[in-house]
Order: sequence, then structure tokens, then C-alpha cells
Amino acid sequence: MTHHLLTALRPLLTAEASAEAYAVGAEPADLEQAVWLRLLERLDTEGPPLDPQEWLRRAVRSEARRTRRTSRLELPYAAEPADDGDRGPEQLALDAARGRALRAAVRRLPGRCPRLMEALLSPEDLTYREIAGELGISQGSLGPERSRCLGCLRRLLTPEVAAR
Repeated sequence: MTHHLLTALRPLLTAEASAEAYAVGAEPADLEQAVWLRLLERLDTEGPPLDPQEWLRRAVRSEARRTRRTSRLELPYAAEPADDGDRGPEQLALDAARGRALRAAVRRLPGRCPRLMEALLSPEDLTYREIAGELGISQGSLGPERSRCLGCLRRLLTPEVAAR
């Protein structure tokens, strides 16, 4: 019974999460995952909802509102939260050299990749929506473009890493 319910609700959940996610600045897959979790918890305690489609629509909207509320409260760190207190000058120099090597490799990437990777590496922690607006491309194409760019970057860095 549970398997059939999950299979039947999958297309509706995908559509509802996609419709709600971008309005709140979330990824549709994150909303989907949260709603699946809520449904599985409910199935454990109360059993299946009487009207699964309506329950799912309400759950997606509820998760979207929760995401909107929490994102308003979240503030980016002014600096990296990692404790750098016990890192010596050698480690700091090695980290700086690694950062310079990464940025140099990013600059050698083809096409839009350098601008995309710089935006992803930005200390401003830009959202996909902000990056898409900055680069003038659709938000939906960012993921595939990022994957291609990371593949190129991996191929560029592999000889350098292997040489060390």
C-alpha cells in the first residue's frame, strides 16, 4: 500500500515542489525531500492521509513557508566560522598557494565557466538565482553548466595534483 501511494504521489510532488520552490528561494529537490520525510513520519504514526493529494499540496506549501521563514533568519557569516587559531604560518601559506592554483585553473576554463566558477567560489555565498541573474542565464541551466565546468576543472587539475 505504502509503495503504491509513494509512486502515485511522486509526479504531483515534483510538480508542486517545482511550483513553490523558486518563489521562496529553495531548490525543488529540498522541498520534495522534506515533504517525503513528513509523509513517511505520518505513515508511521497516523497512517495514510484520507486525501493524499490534498495533504501533499498542503505539506508542500507548509514546507515552502517554513523555508521562507528560516531563510529570513539565516545570516551569512562575516568570516569563515572555522577555527583558524591553531594553524601555523606554513599551513596558511599552503592554503593560500592552493587557493591561487585553483583560481588560476578556473581562469583557464573555456566559455562561461570562469565567470560561473568565480560566482560559485565567491565569499558572498550567492544563491543560484543571483548567479543566474549575474550571468544572464536561466536558473535551470546552472546545474548542468556547473557540472560541465567542474568536469573541465577536474581535468585541468588532475595533472597538477598527480605531479605533487
